Amino acid sequence: MLAGLQILVFLLAAVAFVAFLALRSGVASPILLVATGVLIAVAPGVPPFVLEPQFVLLLVLPPVIYISAINMSWREFKFNLWPILLLAVGCVVFTTIAVSAATNWLLGWPLAVGFVLGAIVSPPDAVAPLAIARRMQMPRRILVILEGEGLANDATALVLYRFAVAAVSVGTFSLAQAGETFAAIIVGEIAWGVVVGWSMLRMRRLMRDPRIEITLSLITPYLAYWPPEQLGGSGVIATVATGLYISWNGPRLISAATRLQGVFFWDFFLFLIEGLVFLFTGLQAQALASRIQDHSLSELAASAAVVSLVVILARFVWIFPLTYLPRWLIPPLARRDPAPPWQWPFIISFTGVRGIVSLAAALAIPFATAQGEPFPYRDAIFFIAFFVVMVTLVLQGSAMPWIIRKTGLAKAGMQERLLHRAEELRARHAAIEASSAKLAILGAENDIPEEAMLTLRAQQDYFSSRVRMKCDIHEERRELIERHDDIDLLLITEERDLINALLREGKLKDEARRRIERELDLREADVLNRRAERLW
Repeated sequence: MLAGLQILVFLLAAVAFVAFLALRSGVASPILLVATGVLIAVAPGVPPFVLEPQFVLLLVLPPVIYISAINMSWREFKFNLWPILLLAVGCVVFTTIAVSAATNWLLGWPLAVGFVLGAIVSPPDAVAPLAIARRMQMPRRILVILEGEGLANDATALVLYRFAVAAVSVGTFSLAQAGETFAAIIVGEIAWGVVVGWSMLRMRRLMRDPRIEITLSLITPYLAYWPPEQLGGSGVIATVATGLYISWNGPRLISAATRLQGVFFWDFFLFLIEGLVFLFTGLQAQALASRIQDHSLSELAASAAVVSLVVILARFVWIFPLTYLPRWLIPPLARRDPAPPWQWPFIISFTGVRGIVSLAAALAIPFATAQGEPFPYRDAIFFIAFFVVMVTLVLQGSAMPWIIRKTGLAKAGMQERLLHRAEELRARHAAIEASSAKLAILGAENDIPEEAMLTLRAQQDYFSSRVRMKCDIHEERRELIERHDDIDLLLITEERDLINALLREGKLKDEARRRIERELDLREADVLNRRAERLW
């Protein structure tokens, strides 16, 4: 027990250190974490670390999918639903079939076994590509499509994986029955996800306590995921449906205090989960070495290289025709949604990075079939899956910034972001005007003291002036705003120093100091948030 806790503390320290290096170097942290995991795994004296598949599929995957769905805009998701489905369902199925055909034709594997491998390596992991794409300010629509694909592709792959494993184990497969089951899973999970989202929002509204509400929010993804998963589904679609439902309806039902604390909690929670997951990915290197001792390394390496190439090329083969052919064949579609420049489908095709779900699925393959015979090619499947994850995550992930710059997409979303920023400022201005009008009505209808009205009007004028300052983009004005924020931070620091001095001198109680400190922290966070918005 103690040894396990010591290992966990060591891994958390590694996550923090690598995240710091990523900030300093500009390299995506998932790539550095995987490399660190490999180095730890091959270090002398380190015991083998075998990742428990259920840890990933039942504990890690639900909250990651849920918070991604929460952060997804339902309006943008709905507008881009067709390209998202083409990637999350169509591309996953196409890649699975392509891998199965390639392993059968080139390597002599049975089609069913190749289908198992194809289902394992078909779903991309969007975490690393999205981190790079956001940092390089790519167009918003590309980000939405990649994020939407990342929400649903695991569901398609896991369902295909279960069908394929069952076909290999039992020896029979019915395409019609599989199609009916897949449709039933989608409909049932969407319905269950909406029910969970509706129920949890109502429960949270009744509680009205941030700690209880955040606890319920932590339970929510598991409640959405586990029942469908245990009944033979994927659980992913239900979790996505729950997240999208809460994302759209939550602002009306979740309190401000809960939102403020919840943002910090989920940001920190996901930081730890994703960091440990990528570190665990690299740590599988030693377990991998022990599994392939009885196999020809050259044959396995050749097989892995073939599958990696098929996985990468299949995404290009699928995306480019389906981006342009429908618009050439259907003119109304081209008028409603014009064809993007070639750089867009190219970069979407290039972001097919695989991740921890592929490794977990490979580890979860049963040791024996229903007839009691060893599951065919089990160790080879795990080796190839690990190889594909390493090739796509490390090589493709490392090359992504260079590819984005060469295709001219770096900072291509800057103008788009400026337009969105202007839209946001107009909304802020309209909201302040509405609240000012409401204040005038309240003043006329109620006997509000003049002193209170003057204070409230001054507050509204201050908020209005802040919005006007944000709208002014002239260099002189920006320098004035920067100077204003610098002075504001100095004043906050002076207040904080005085409060701490009074506490040390015994002139202020700890409880009062904490209240004042919280107010100063919120003021400082507001200033830093304004500064970050200007950089954005």
